[in-house]
Amino acid sequence: MNGNDCRFLRACRREQVDCTPVWFMRQAGRYLPEYRKVREKHTLLEICADPELAKEVTLQPIRRFDLDAAIIFADILLPLKCFGVEFDFVAGEGPRIFHPVRGAQDLERLGVGNPKQDLSFVFEAIRLVRDALDSKVALIGFAGAPFTVASYVIEGSYSRNFLQTKLLMYKHPEVWRALMEIISEVTLRYLKAQIEAGAQAIQLFDSWVGCLQPDDYLNYVLPYSRGIFESLKQYNIPLIHFGTGTATFLELMQEAGGTVMSVDWRLDLDQVWQRLGDNVAVQGNLDPVALFGDSIELEKKVDMILDQARGRPGHIFNLGHGFLPQTPIENVEKIVQWVHQKSKN
Repeated sequence: MNGNDCRFLRACRREQVDCTPVWFMRQAGRYLPEYRKVREKHTLLEICADPELAKEVTLQPIRRFDLDAAIIFADILLPLKCFGVEFDFVAGEGPRIFHPVRGAQDLERLGVGNPKQDLSFVFEAIRLVRDALDSKVALIGFAGAPFTVASYVIEGSYSRNFLQTKLLMYKHPEVWRALMEIISEVTLRYLKAQIEAGAQAIQLFDSWVGCLQPDDYLNYVLPYSRGIFESLKQYNIPLIHFGTGTATFLELMQEAGGTVMSVDWRLDLDQVWQRLGDNVAVQGNLDPVALFGDSIELEKKVDMILDQARGRPGHIFNLGHGFLPQTPIENVEKIVQWVHQKSKN
């Protein structure tokens, strides 16, 4: 099988497949005992910066489950290295930005760097993983979307209400636009280098964009995501647009770009196709918490998603967000088997 004809890539192109492809966000992570062993000796950033370790962690779920795609092990905040923004991961808290951007004076210390040099370890890891993967398994590269990255840079950490982010948008729109342009430029260079290194599809993670109302998305976010997607069209590979809590502006996200729309569990898949049309591939959308339920209930939820997809071309089974650390491994295995078996043509 040619690597470009694998099940996942064919589904992204809305071509005929023998069964629905499946992969999971955060499929390499703390729910795997083999990953926990690696983390006993290395921090997340150490793993990302070591191509051999990143390769090993990327391949761990592929060895354990019959998945149709791997996603390179990295973090959406890695490009901050190009801006000169210092950050780390604090135990029990998550990412911490040491000097948040709150005004025009903070922009002066930001640069755009050189992703090919500053993040060369990511591209080497992609090359190593691509060489190690069977041709039936696709390799996905990714980056955080400009809004989500900006929200971290401005807030300094995850926020429940994104107060500082919205204040910057509303009170200092010129600073907001300058920051989004810097982030967009670095993100685009970073993703192009991933594709050139061997990534066969790209996912743009706009994990926190659901905090916005539609008008704000249209004015403050859409132009920058669209610029990235438009610039990546030349590579003719699947471009996955992911967001959570985006039910109120799903059509605007489609307008921003991407050939595959990834949606969370707050939307039924059949409703997504009704709103966006049949000429779009859709990825999703099991609630990650569903994996903590009993087997009977979990199978019902898998069946519901497959029933909503109704065998349409262009469905990729995934979660609505990433695995939680305590996710039962046996339920992951069941889902992969069920999706492949129940959707078999």
